[in-house]
Amino acid sequence: MDMHTVVVGTSGTTAEDVIAVARGRARVELSAGALDALAAARRIVDALAAKPEPVYGVSTGFGALASRHIGPDLRAQLQRNIVRSHAAGMGPHVERDVVRALMFLRLKTVASGHTGVRPEVAQAMADVLNAGITPVVHEFGSLGCSGDLAPLSHCALTLMGEGDAEGPDGVVRPAGELLAAHGIKPVELREKEGLALLNGTDGMLGMLVMALADLHRLYTSADITAALTLEALLGTDKVLAPELHAIRPHPGQGASADNMLRVLAGSGLTGHFQADAAPRVQDAYSVRCAPQVAGAGRDTLAYARTVADRELAAAVDNPVVLPDGRVESNGNFHGAPVAYVLDFLAIVAADLASIAERRTDRLLDKNRSHGLPPFLADDAGVDSGLMIAQYTQAALVSEMKRLAAPASVDSIPSSAMQEDHVSMGWSAARKLRTAVDNLTRVIAVELYAATRAIELRTGLTAAPASRAAIGALRAAGVEGPGPDRFLAPDLAGADAFVRGGDLVTAVESVTGPLA
Repeated sequence: MDMHTVVVGTSGTTAEDVIAVARGRARVELSAGALDALAAARRIVDALAAKPEPVYGVSTGFGALASRHIGPDLRAQLQRNIVRSHAAGMGPHVERDVVRALMFLRLKTVASGHTGVRPEVAQAMADVLNAGITPVVHEFGSLGCSGDLAPLSHCALTLMGEGDAEGPDGVVRPAGELLAAHGIKPVELREKEGLALLNGTDGMLGMLVMALADLHRLYTSADITAALTLEALLGTDKVLAPELHAIRPHPGQGASADNMLRVLAGSGLTGHFQADAAPRVQDAYSVRCAPQVAGAGRDTLAYARTVADRELAAAVDNPVVLPDGRVESNGNFHGAPVAYVLDFLAIVAADLASIAERRTDRLLDKNRSHGLPPFLADDAGVDSGLMIAQYTQAALVSEMKRLAAPASVDSIPSSAMQEDHVSMGWSAARKLRTAVDNLTRVIAVELYAATRAIELRTGLTAAPASRAAIGALRAAGVEGPGPDRFLAPDLAGADAFVRGGDLVTAVESVTGPLA
């Protein structure tokens, strides 16, 4: 991704900017309006801090300890302590793109002017992102309520120059050393600032935004592989006619059918029902209903995008500074809206993988493949062909079905029953990442099988888009039909071809942009 600058203002951000910062090399700047809003909100917090009446998050403890009034001499210690004590994550390190996304999204809320954080703290957050310093965040520690507390605390700890972080070179070092090496002064937190750095659904939202981008590419890829399988099975493209999908007007279904129809344009393989000893009237569901299944998933993605867009425009903190000067407690940190759609996406990803696996199995079964050799083997019996590739695909699908069990229906009370209903949205996001990885591999196996099957249909000419996909895959080093060979490298190559978007690019060179 080319270097460019993302300007953070007071009104939220976009999914494109999140991805540019999390996965690309985009720099982050605070707008003049954001700096003004930060300063104005800070004046309100400072005025409240000077009053004798307790204000939650400013001059009180936190959670179940909010009843204690904290005097001015202990407030800096209070803010340091909340970060240190809440940085209690355990388990493997979370991926760099996730940590950068959650840091950027916390900065987005801070810049809204609703948190009371000083401008210099927000600037330090931007400086850490721009330096390529990535706090070490652990897998476990967030219940998805009161924000992603432990993950965000580990990030705030880095701002304070404490704990560990990964430098731009990928080496984990003490955070204080990394800040010093990049000329960044550690932050000394004041009233409310520690709390404001922790109280957001930023980790789960960042993972949602990135999953949506990945799934958009994978749904297009799955439409392509479904079309390739239809060709390889000598199926009919008549079921993709737009007038059929218009009478059941789900947008995603129409988009998937249109994608498949465009991939199959000019094919010499489709519609050969009479080539069998037992002619078909209809294709199997996994082929015929591909647009209905993929389309329902596309519509679920569209709903998830509306939730993500609302969250990207939101300022999630507790308490919040309102324009009229009030500092009010609220429940906007609850992760339920994000958790639900994360779970929805794991469900549709599992079903898309399931139908792709069924199509692959059909390609390999001589009783259902309409003339293809068993397991697409070169010399069946001597060669096993793609028999175990389908085993691997089935194992991936089986895991995805387990991952589709929703996290958001669970709740374990915490903080002495003050936080007695939590969203588990972070957990929903973590399992969705695994599901997206597995879906990529499942689609790659179907691609590998379908392209080999098409090449075995000698005497018939595939569609121009199909030939472009096969040519690009072979040019990428993924071999075609032949005697048995070490299969894992070919499957890894197909995975990289799908994961990097090369499949979509190759097909779109013929079809033009697909949905």
